[in-house]
Amino acid sequence: MNVSSIKDDFKSRVCEQIDIEQEGDNRFFVTTPFRFGDGDHYVIILKKEGDHWILTDEAHTLMHLSYWMDDKSLEENAVGNRKEIMDSSLSSYFVQNRGGELVIPVNESRFGDALFNFIQALTKVSDISYLSKERASSTFVEDLMTFIKENVDNTRLSFKWKDEDRDPHGRYLVDCRINTMKRPLFVYGIQNDAKAHLATIALRRFETWGIPFRSLGVFEDQTDMDPKPVARFTDAVEKAFSSLRGNEKDIVKHINRVLKIA
Repeated sequence: MNVSSIKDDFKSRVCEQIDIEQEGDNRFFVTTPFRFGDGDHYVIILKKEGDHWILTDEAHTLMHLSYWMDDKSLEENAVGNRKEIMDSSLSSYFVQNRGGELVIPVNESRFGDALFNFIQALTKVSDISYLSKERASSTFVEDLMTFIKENVDNTRLSFKWKDEDRDPHGRYLVDCRINTMKRPLFVYGIQNDAKAHLATIALRRFETWGIPFRSLGVFEDQTDMDPKPVARFTDAVEKAFSSLRGNEKDIVKHINRVLKIA
């Protein structure tokens, strides 16, 4: 292996601000100017694995993301926006996820191409933590629905429920309907003012139609919202929690209590 030629290949394919430091037999730390949003540099290791060379982050990237968000949303069996974005980013640049370790093989001694693709993939994955507020909010409802699945018998759950007779086009959707009671529980995740407004309209419509139900609302963060739509929603909903985080036990207790008496 000619370290000097590999460094030249890295620089010509990516940028001049790249260096390689040997850390052991067939193991090199690759220094680049690329960073996460908080200023930490990407971790990139070039090492030999069997008869082949690979670039690996040694699980640093996903660990970095897990500092601020639930790492379950990035696991192999997870569903939702974050996982889909990550999988798409990795496959686009031929990067593999090996149980949290991101790896790209160096094919045909094309070290520069491998580093270029690896950095692009790490950048795309790290951008998951800086999604627009609207995209991030969309994951909140998914997180809430996952939480409900983990704590309620799944045979009782209907997601994105609509009244097939009165609302065949789904204008008044319920995020989750918990069934098998005379008065099913309608659960809404409220991530922004618009959702609070829509949920309020839906609850009032169900009352007009004479549908028997109980209702529960969980805000992403009530303190971030305009107090007017919050007030209208809390007037319409039977029970509301200001956030999911920190209220998990109380939410489960409330749901279980409703299941016994509804």
